[in-house]
Amino acid sequence: MAAKKEAKSKTSSKKDAYKVDGDALTRTKPTCPKCGPGVFMATHKDRVSCGKCGYTEFSKKQ
Repeated sequence: MAAKKEAKSKTSSKKDAYKVDGDALTRTKPTCPKCGPGVFMATHKDRVSCGKCGYTEFSKKQ
C-alpha cells in the first residue's frame, strides 16, 4: 500500500484579522456587508466569501 500524504492545513486566528499601529487597531480582512461588522470574510485566490451566510464576491479576471 502507498503511504497516505498528510494534508497541510493553514489555520488562521482572530489575531491575524487585525493590525496594531501604535495605539490604533485596524482591520486587515474585509467584513461581510450582509452580516455587518464583526464577521470577517475569508480571502481566497479568486474570491472573498463569508463563512456565516455564504455571501461571495468574485474578483475580476485580468
